[in-house]
Amino acid sequence: MIGGFTKRLGRELNDLKSNPAVGISVFQADDFRIWLIDIKVMDDNPIYVGKKFRLQFRFAPTYPIEAPEVQFVASYGIEIPMHPHIYSNGHICLDVLGSGWSPVQTVASVSMSIQSMLAGNDRNERPPDDARYVAHAPISPKNTRFVYHDDSV
Repeated sequence: MIGGFTKRLGRELNDLKSNPAVGISVFQADDFRIWLIDIKVMDDNPIYVGKKFRLQFRFAPTYPIEAPEVQFVASYGIEIPMHPHIYSNGHICLDVLGSGWSPVQTVASVSMSIQSMLAGNDRNERPPDDARYVAHAPISPKNTRFVYHDDSV
């Protein structure tokens, strides 16, 4: 399984570098465990205009059968985006990262889904339970059982 895992990620990394989607770029991918992907919202959404955000992908040897762990990370000059489905610790409530995962998904397709989620947002706010969730959240967002009940943002 390890060989298939690295072969698949190698193909994905090559594709991300040689044929990147608009607004999506590889910041760091030194191994097959953790990648950092930068995304920009490419429309004129006033919440995100001129901002860049960073996603961290963590891969288990069971990828792509199992979804990667994906969350936003803050860095110098890079913040966690405001969104009703993104917690201040970077965890993202999005079905394709959990129960909606399919092995046909890729790092690029997940990044584009998140980019699209941001582009369609018009609410500059955190989830209503942000403080409570962040205070008790597991380190890995994959250990959270999100309830997907609001797909209007």
